[in-house]
Amino acid sequence: MDSGVIRLTSDHPVAETIERLEAFLKERSVMIFARIDFSGDAARAGLVLRPEQMLIFGNPKAGTPLMQSVPVAGLDLPIKALVWEDAEGHTQIAYNDPQYIIRRHGLDAALAANLAAVVPLIERAARE
Repeated sequence: MDSGVIRLTSDHPVAETIERLEAFLKERSVMIFARIDFSGDAARAGLVLRPEQMLIFGNPKAGTPLMQSVPVAGLDLPIKALVWEDAEGHTQIAYNDPQYIIRRHGLDAALAANLAAVVPLIERAARE
């Protein structure tokens, strides 16, 4: 079963991976809509969760054409990257495969380029 999730191992801790990704996105003028610190929120609730954060980001010029074509595509927009520490202490980063989003919503294949532009930035945040 194709879950549509791409998962990478990062060479950096969770907080550093998120910081790097945010910096790379800002360099490209990609809007940061939210940064959610799940583990911090859990701690404030008296619970324990290994480091886990999500960055929500996008570019209205890229995402709007998808939602104009198929409004329900907004369920998968803006783009999200989830970064967490796994049970072995390794940092993982996951995001939705742009091709999966296109297939899921029956969008024109040419619109995949609107989503794919951030993939190298996610990979760079994990590996450089």
